[in-house]
Amino acid sequence: MSVLAAGEPSLSVRALRKRFGQRVALRDVDFEARPGEMLAVIGPNGAGKTTLLSIVAGVQGASGGTVSRQASEVGWVPQQPAVYSKLSVAENLRLFARLEKVGDVDGAVQRMLAQTGLRDRADDLLQELSAGNRQRVNIAVGLLSDPPVVVLDEPSTALDPTQRARLWSFISTIAARGSAIVFSTHIVEEAQRYADRVLVLDAGRRRFFGAPAELAASQPGCRDFESAFVSFLAQAQR
Repeated sequence: MSVLAAGEPSLSVRALRKRFGQRVALRDVDFEARPGEMLAVIGPNGAGKTTLLSIVAGVQGASGGTVSRQASEVGWVPQQPAVYSKLSVAENLRLFARLEKVGDVDGAVQRMLAQTGLRDRADDLLQELSAGNRQRVNIAVGLLSDPPVVVLDEPSTALDPTQRARLWSFISTIAARGSAIVFSTHIVEEAQRYADRVLVLDAGRRRFFGAPAELAASQPGCRDFESAFVSFLAQAQR
């Protein structure tokens, strides 16, 4: 978990709503994220996690409510990597820096190679990298414009435990530099271990927003955070 900075939130979301025809995907969801904070969005399948994050990132529009940041101020890291396997690490970063109209393309590429620890792999094709290193490149693409808010959808999916640990160490360094990190995960232990606060979504509704320890304390007798989360959801759905 990070050390939170005082002051205004880096991101503020108010009364966010989303409809797909007759289906309501999000129902007046509120939350905020502060500089240096790591905020986990957790919930069952179909809860609205990806929809929420993609709206915050400007990938799709909301049906109502407000997001305090423009899309250009949010780094977006989707679950499925948007990088090109037949280009090298540096070529991918250079391409996306140009697409995002980054002022100093070469400077941004060198900065991200250094921050990701991939400088010695700069000329390697993406298809030659491990899954963990490919995900590092995917995150680096979202950081090229040095955004104050970074949104990651299931960043540790398909990684083994060692790769996950390395990835979360990298993400934590991003938060330590002052960026607000908002991530979704199905591995609820990641929320307990790395998040300062958690946002629990269920059927498009905000069920909880606070510290992981507060959620665990609300379910006395549960042996671990995952069982407390399951118990909490069962109570909320009654």
